[in-house]
Amino acid sequence: MTHAPIDPFTPAVELAAAIRRKEVSPVEVADCYLARMDELDPRLNAFCHRADDDVRKAASAAADAVARAKSPEDLPPFHGVPLPVKDLVDVAGWPTTHGSAGAGRAPAAASDPVVRRFVDAGFVLLGKTTTSEFGSLPFTESDALGVSRNPWDPDRTPGGSSSGAGVAVAAGMAPLAHAEDGGGSIRIPASCTGLVGLKPTRGLVTNAVVEVEGLGTGGVLTRSVADTAAALDVLARHDPGAWWSPPTPRTSFAAALETELPAGLRIGALIDSPIDGIPVHPACVAAVDTALRAFESTGGHLVDTLFPLPPADELVAAFTTLWNVGGAGVPLAEPDRIEPHNRALRDAARAIDSWAYAEGLRRTQELSRRIVEGFLAGFDLLVTPTMACLPPLVGAWRAGTDDDPLRALVNSYPMGVFTSVFNVTGQPAVSVPVHHDEATGLPVGVQLVAAPWREDLLLQASRILELAHPWTSRRPSAG
Repeated sequence: MTHAPIDPFTPAVELAAAIRRKEVSPVEVADCYLARMDELDPRLNAFCHRADDDVRKAASAAADAVARAKSPEDLPPFHGVPLPVKDLVDVAGWPTTHGSAGAGRAPAAASDPVVRRFVDAGFVLLGKTTTSEFGSLPFTESDALGVSRNPWDPDRTPGGSSSGAGVAVAAGMAPLAHAEDGGGSIRIPASCTGLVGLKPTRGLVTNAVVEVEGLGTGGVLTRSVADTAAALDVLARHDPGAWWSPPTPRTSFAAALETELPAGLRIGALIDSPIDGIPVHPACVAAVDTALRAFESTGGHLVDTLFPLPPADELVAAFTTLWNVGGAGVPLAEPDRIEPHNRALRDAARAIDSWAYAEGLRRTQELSRRIVEGFLAGFDLLVTPTMACLPPLVGAWRAGTDDDPLRALVNSYPMGVFTSVFNVTGQPAVSVPVHHDEATGLPVGVQLVAAPWREDLLLQASRILELAHPWTSRRPSAG
């Protein structure tokens, strides 16, 4: 049976429902996105590993399962929906490059627990997406994987390090995509490409190992709040093998969207950069103003309380002590081929002993506690720009890197200055695309932050913004 053409921008939960109703076949859905990849990816570079035969085989098996199912309820929630995986985690039978020319290309023996949860939920794995090397920079412009480009303006970065994930979803090459966030790598591409990107509370979503002392966590990039909530229901599962993992939430995150945001919430704002000397673009400030007005109109109580940040040099020192070891554990076939900034990070990490590292970790935890306790005392919800800037031009990060490779990170501060602090604290944070810059036509995200384990509150707040300032019908020029 031939069905009507598939809109590649259809939300994932709606695609899943259409598959369960037999209005569309998983094979047709897979073919739609593979064709989009053929058309758009040569220019945008979202995918670093394609396994089209595997995709079609999995889609065919999903179609057979639909035919055999006695009831639609017998199928998993995302049965037959395609989803690409960021190339920092293992998928059995596929290589994991970690974005590095120095990494081996041998197929992974087993899938990461995050990937297994996706498969158990019925997703058809759609290949692997690009990332900066070891996920250490908020863009992908590398020797190993090339340059990933923003569908809204291909001369600009889509952000990162979940670069390919953002490109794939924004351009309609996937309905949603797996992403990872160690300093903003879900929220930054969400802002750059006009998507929803939620970083969960530390420990809520587990990988095979704890990433970067708990700075890193997994999630998804989507076009809608409902897709984000439903995907989080899949990912937030108790993992008895993890170093720390809470019980599976008693109430689904999707169900939280059916509940109104509580009245009288204390809603604060952080608009000035946490690091002195980094200006905040007027469009990023406008995004915060837009969000605050929407919350005030629905009963939120705007407070003038200052967000309790420690001195910037203390926070940066604490973060970088851990960030320096971000590439540890990556199997390298050719270590000499890693990129200069990551070589410099490794040298910096090796320059301190284990005692100094443990002291740095302890100091990071102390700073985190101070920030979280101050947050709990003053706020229920904090609104900030996601980034201090619009998506930079491709190559803008290179200034000064010939003399000092670590300038690549310093040049990236405007992209991650608002996001990375909440990787330190472990609080849940989400970027939603409430604003568009009139001069450039680029999307602009706003970041919402809640107390630990209050993803429900973030999703409810994000839904208010989605209703007040709808974004799902927007399409990028290269999509």
